[in-house]
Amino acid sequence: MPPLHALAIFAAGLAAGTVNVIVGSGSLITFPTLLALGYPPVLANVSNTVGLAPGNASAVVAYRRELTGQRGRLVQLGSASLLGAGVGASLLLALPHSVFKAAVPGLIALASVLMALQPRIRGALETRHAPRAHGGAALMVGVFLTGIYGGYFGAAQGVVLIALLAIFIDDDLQRLNGTKNALALTANAVAALFFVVATHISWSVAGLIAAGSVIGGQLGGRYGRRIPDPILRGVIVAVGLGVAVGLAVEWH
Repeated sequence: MPPLHALAIFAAGLAAGTVNVIVGSGSLITFPTLLALGYPPVLANVSNTVGLAPGNASAVVAYRRELTGQRGRLVQLGSASLLGAGVGASLLLALPHSVFKAAVPGLIALASVLMALQPRIRGALETRHAPRAHGGAALMVGVFLTGIYGGYFGAAQGVVLIALLAIFIDDDLQRLNGTKNALALTANAVAALFFVVATHISWSVAGLIAAGSVIGGQLGGRYGRRIPDPILRGVIVAVGLGVAVGLAVEWH
C-alpha cells in the first residue's frame, strides 16, 4: 500500500472515530475514501466495519460516565441490536447492494426529520403514556431494524439510533448519546465477527482505520459532551440530511 494511501485511510479513520461519538455517521467518511482509493465495495464495507469496531469501543469508554445506571436499558436494547446486526451481516453477503441502496437515503432522511421533531413527538407521546426507562416495544423493534441496517452497511446508523432513543426515552441527550454509542458498538462488533469468519478482510485497511478511530473516539468523547442538547440535535439533523442528500445523488 502506498504511504499516501495509508495516511489517507488513517486520517479518515481518525475523523470517523471522532464523528461517530458525537453524531454517528463516520462510515460516510471512511467508506467513500476506500472506494476512491480503488477498493471493491464489498471489501471496503467489511474492512471498514472491522476497522471501526475498536473506535466504537473507544467511544463507549469515553462516554462511560453517561452510561452509569443504564445497565438494564443496555441489556434490553443491546439484545435487539445484536440480533438485528446478525441478520444484517448475513444479508450483506446474500443480497445485491441495489436492495439497500434504494432505501438508505430515505431511511437517513427520515431519522433526521424525526430527530428535528423529537421534542414535539415525545411531548405528544407523554400526554398518552408515561415515559419508559427502556422505550417500550416500539423502540425495541426500531433498534432491531436499525441493527439490521447497521450489520448490512451502517453509515449513519448512529443518526437513526439517537433519533429513536430521543423520541421514546425521557432522558438527557448526552446520556442517550452514550446509549447510542453502546448499541452501535454491539451492532458493529457482531457484524465484524461475522465478516472475519465468513469473508475476506483487508487487514491493512482495517488496522489503519482501527488505529485512527480509537484516537478519534477519545477526541470525540472529550469534546462531544460539552455540546448543549439543542446544538447537538441541530448537528445531528444537519449531518443526517446532508448524508441523505449526498447518497441519493451519488447512488441514483
